[in-house]
Amino acid sequence: MKIIVIGGGAAGLMAAYAAAAGPNEVILLEKNEKLGKKIYITGKGRCNLANSCDMQSFLKNVVSNPRFLYGAVSRLDPDATVALFNELGLETKTERGNRVFPVSDHASDVTKTLEKALRKAGVSILLNTEVTGIGTENGEFRSVRLTGGKEIEADACIIATGGLSYPSTGSTGDGYGFALKMGHTVVPCVPSLVGLKTEEKFVSEMEGLSLKNIRLDAYLAGKKKYSEQGEMLFTHNGVSGPLILTVSALFARNLAEGEGLKLLIDLKPSLTTEVLEERLLKEFSAASNKEIKNVMRSLIPSSMIMPFLRLCSISGEKKVNSVTAPERKKIVSVLKGFELNVTGAGGFNEAVVTKGGIKVNEIDPKTMESKLVKNVYFAGEIIDVDAFTGGFNLQIAWSTGYAAGSALSGV
Repeated sequence: MKIIVIGGGAAGLMAAYAAAAGPNEVILLEKNEKLGKKIYITGKGRCNLANSCDMQSFLKNVVSNPRFLYGAVSRLDPDATVALFNELGLETKTERGNRVFPVSDHASDVTKTLEKALRKAGVSILLNTEVTGIGTENGEFRSVRLTGGKEIEADACIIATGGLSYPSTGSTGDGYGFALKMGHTVVPCVPSLVGLKTEEKFVSEMEGLSLKNIRLDAYLAGKKKYSEQGEMLFTHNGVSGPLILTVSALFARNLAEGEGLKLLIDLKPSLTTEVLEERLLKEFSAASNKEIKNVMRSLIPSSMIMPFLRLCSISGEKKVNSVTAPERKKIVSVLKGFELNVTGAGGFNEAVVTKGGIKVNEIDPKTMESKLVKNVYFAGEIIDVDAFTGGFNLQIAWSTGYAAGSALSGV
């Protein structure tokens, strides 16, 4: 059987590896000059390749269509993925939050491990080779067309062309066009796991400031929809960091549709309002002749002081002994609820993943085969599935790629 895999990212590499386990001729087509271009930048260049968790925990971290992934992840779950990479010669380590990384801390080693395995299995790897179309006949796959008009006939093809995030790595949505021409539905794509932009311009004054152990509440149409403790950071035009990426994954569609999102940051989640009021009185009593901007240093990071005081409508030069009781209450109120209004999310060039893609009810969840066109399979980010950070999105790529490849190799 002759199988073509389109796309040399995580899903495509795993699909080609699994397909080559049977007596198949496997050809991997990649339009870039090298394989795994997006893998190189995952996990800040370290590649968080999996999350060592059970099925229930994994599915809880999938935001879009978790049930669809049950079959694929059952075939290649996180532990089996790590074991496979170890078997192929990649040493791994598990860090905080069950995140699995290569021992070397080099994302390139993940790609090299798979490339070596593909070459050993006899997979033909064609780089700088761009697919422009899929040939079908009577509802069955026939061939792929390349730039320049060349056509390669085959028995089956696996489309693993990625989404739209980080287009510089080659994720330019080619596969969506192929799918649409074959009659598939593509759920509109929006950036996910991305920084958020705020109405408040003063965030630029705090650019680079990281806040740890804060509580973040997110409100949509006045209703609290999310509350979690953790880390976040300020950027030149908004906010980012772990908590914010999670918020972006949950509300990406709302933001894309122009719905506003209000964030309230509790800077002192371990202290009640009453305890905080007492502490403030104590701090102020001990430094009654000092300017308030200097006294606030014991409560919040220095780059946050001036924007914070402006939110409280208090001059930074005001002496502590002239701060009124209502002003003290306002300080406590803002410490427990520093408000930011989100106007939108960053673009695909900043997004870790794409939310949206080929509708899952048009794909067989066990084999990843198209229900509309025989012998066409999909794998990875092109499908309408996405998850939170922590190795879950790469697991989706490995599992769906393995499911597609295995379906064709019979392994």
